[in-house]
Amino acid sequence: MLHQSVTLAVKRRSRIGEITGHDRAKYAQYARIVHHWVAAIGLDSTVYGTHTMRRTKATLIYKRTKNLRAVQLLLGHSKLESTVRYLGIEVDDALEISEQTEI
Repeated sequence: MLHQSVTLAVKRRSRIGEITGHDRAKYAQYARIVHHWVAAIGLDSTVYGTHTMRRTKATLIYKRTKNLRAVQLLLGHSKLESTVRYLGIEVDDALEISEQTEI
């Protein structure tokens, strides 16, 4: 089971695109833990890693809540368009949400 202090946004950036040394060490440690867990349950650790888990969790949260803004905040995206692209939301999904929303 994942330790509760591990969050969706593992990498904290000091400037856009730059991971600090301390954060890089935490990320590497987290990646090693995930690698060992995945291998321990018999999955291919080259297929399932930290990014796969991050994307899967974000996708599950979106599917359960349909709250793009919450997922955007959890992922640390500055633009909602980035979150939409990251999740692979299709026009059909957007139309379905729109149809379910009463005014």
